[in-house]
Amino acid sequence: MTSESLKRTPLHDLHVELGARMVPFAGYEMPVQYPLGVMKEHLHTREQAGLFDVSHMGQIRLHGKGASAALESLVPVDIQDLPVGMQRYALFTNEHGGILDDLMVANAGDHLFVVVNAACKEQDLAHLRLYLEGQCEVEELFESRALLALQGPLAAQALGRLAPAVTEMTFMQSRAVEIIGISCYVSRSGYTGEDGYEISVPVEQANELARALLAQPEVKAIGLGARDSLRLEAGLCLYGHDMTSSLTPIEASLVWAISKARRIDGIRAGGFPGASHIFAQQKEGVSKKRVGLLPLERIPVREGVVIYSEEGSIIGQVSSGGFGPTLGAPVAMGYVESAFAALDSVVYADVRGKHIPMRVTKTPFVPQRYYRG
Repeated sequence: MTSESLKRTPLHDLHVELGARMVPFAGYEMPVQYPLGVMKEHLHTREQAGLFDVSHMGQIRLHGKGASAALESLVPVDIQDLPVGMQRYALFTNEHGGILDDLMVANAGDHLFVVVNAACKEQDLAHLRLYLEGQCEVEELFESRALLALQGPLAAQALGRLAPAVTEMTFMQSRAVEIIGISCYVSRSGYTGEDGYEISVPVEQANELARALLAQPEVKAIGLGARDSLRLEAGLCLYGHDMTSSLTPIEASLVWAISKARRIDGIRAGGFPGASHIFAQQKEGVSKKRVGLLPLERIPVREGVVIYSEEGSIIGQVSSGGFGPTLGAPVAMGYVESAFAALDSVVYADVRGKHIPMRVTKTPFVPQRYYRG
């Protein structure tokens, strides 16, 4: 895709002004890093607060009394009992139980507010309109709203100066908030494992809000490079890499994302695409599973690298990998045959012909620090 055909977020000129290196990502021209560099951007977010432009993500509103029940028919998540002012992680599944996308759903009172991945947003919108037709109104906000993420242990301190009400929020709460006179919709959540906020803002006021946030002493602009290393250290999946339409929530080690009410013994069991396949896997087990992997040598193990057993047979593949700046060591996630998925099992990554030992471990690799009050 040429730069001329790439879309730009409302903050494109600001990124250029700040000296960002721009790269193609999900059809957009996005900042991968700023002059500070990926390593320092990563560490700054862990230590203070980083501002991410995530306006390429898809924002959608679902209106109508039937919206909760309608959306619940497409996800293995309890939407009908989602309290007003709360947000929940959800998965779109297909008829085989494969993951079509992961998304966030907030109950805003008079509507559901949904955020989907950038690369999947057109297909997700079509999916919603096809299956929810006649049950609720699907309002697409792709061009009318921007999305900013303020992440890090000092995010509440920085944003709290501009909007004191946000400091009262806890993890996964969401609400309408006025920030420097701008009407925003804010959730206390994010994709780094740190405390922080995601802020939906009208595109016309996104630049003003971003500059106000960057004016806070704790805040620096952070690019996609550090966003990826932060989420990897936090053990968070990336769609199209750690999750795909051919992988189920059971294989992806996302059983926790199937709400109790929707499980086989729940009060609204099943009723979502692929439920029978997913329930069968829960009962009978799966042949492969996503695991955390800690390379035992200081050599990063990248996505796509083949994983071997000690005996030399192919047992899996790395789905995400790189260097974890906070941990000070390489980290990875991948899929291995279930026989090799036990904690502390040692498997081997083929890196340029050399077999690097890796220990199967729990994720996250660094402690998650969400603010739960």
